[in-house]
Amino acid sequence: MIDITLAERDVPTLIRDGMTIGIGGWGSRRKPLALVRAVISSGAKNLTIVSFGGPDVGLLCASGQARRIVHGFVTLDSIPIDPHFARARQAGEVETLELDEAMLGAGLRAASRRLGFEATRAGLGSDALREGSGIRTIPCPYTGETLVAMPAIPLDLALLHADRADRRGNVQCLGEDPHLDDLFAGAAATTIVSTDLLVETEELGAAHPSTLHIPRTVVDHVVVVEDSVGFTANPPLRSRDENAQRSYAAAADHDETRRAYLAGFVAGAAGAEPR
Repeated sequence: MIDITLAERDVPTLIRDGMTIGIGGWGSRRKPLALVRAVISSGAKNLTIVSFGGPDVGLLCASGQARRIVHGFVTLDSIPIDPHFARARQAGEVETLELDEAMLGAGLRAASRRLGFEATRAGLGSDALREGSGIRTIPCPYTGETLVAMPAIPLDLALLHADRADRRGNVQCLGEDPHLDDLFAGAAATTIVSTDLLVETEELGAAHPSTLHIPRTVVDHVVVVEDSVGFTANPPLRSRDENAQRSYAAAADHDETRRAYLAGFVAGAAGAEPR
């Protein structure tokens, strides 16, 4: 039987300088923080991070590894903007490309289909088309309507979380918000999925087939690790740990607290308290 499970300690060996890394989840929900911890442990620099962002983006800004962020938003849900990301952006430490959410989805979808762009109405008239973004408009060949030609966003690596998985790479999200994780997986050269629970393939069939929305053909590695999502929400299994999230946010205020939080995060659980 094919077994694509990977030890958590081996994940950092797959991370290289200059990679474009897509991270699944949405805001402060279902973020694979254990895999983000592996990215920090790798020490890789000059990373481009593509995400419907939350603390994944904030942590990689705080660690100084993110050079460019491509995002629809970077929020902690109960805290409107991730403070680590906001600080790095205001300090000019990271480049950012802020996209309409549908545009980001279109770019991932084009990459997953191995096309150069996807035509969409999303973003028309917005600042996302400002000079320097590199995003062009085209006339529809049938009606002449002006459309956005959203360029593909290919990824070197996708980091995702699933509630359950088997050893072959069949992964299952039991909540109502799998969002665009399947597009991240399709757009990536390599996809790593974290899960708290490894099960036999037969057990995955107990839930509705729609919970298996990521084909195992686009999953390269499954990492079984306790507390994979840290303090972020993981519906329907558990709610966000708001106290831990507040501690994370408060650490953004000073260099010393930020360094202490990162040290605790790397050394401990994915949602470690600062020390």
